[in-house]
Amino acid sequence: MEIYETVLILKPVMSDPEVAEYAEKTKLTITGDGGEIVGHEIWGRRKLTHMIGKAREGVYVFFKYKAASGLLKKLNHNFAISDNVMRNMTVVAQDRKMREKKAKTKKAPAAAVVAAGTGAQE
Repeated sequence: MEIYETVLILKPVMSDPEVAEYAEKTKLTITGDGGEIVGHEIWGRRKLTHMIGKAREGVYVFFKYKAASGLLKKLNHNFAISDNVMRNMTVVAQDRKMREKKAKTKKAPAAAVVAAGTGAQE
């Protein structure tokens, strides 16, 4: 199972209890299909950088969870058919150690090329 992060932008006409209820339904969908909630936050109402439909603001909700890839299809389907979701984005979360390793491996060949290039000029 991979760790995923999902951010939802919900319609601004939703009240706080409605947002909390939608978040609970989403959490039940994740745990009902064998997933595990790692973290969940309601970031609240924020101004959008550009209009989505006729809305200038939206309610942001964040989920971090462990799940199989099959669950992503179900979640994306649920988000697509929901009238309350304006936008959603799901990404695979990477551990900090993995990001640091990738950064080091990318920098190492570039440094070797520079070092090899300066040695040839001498």
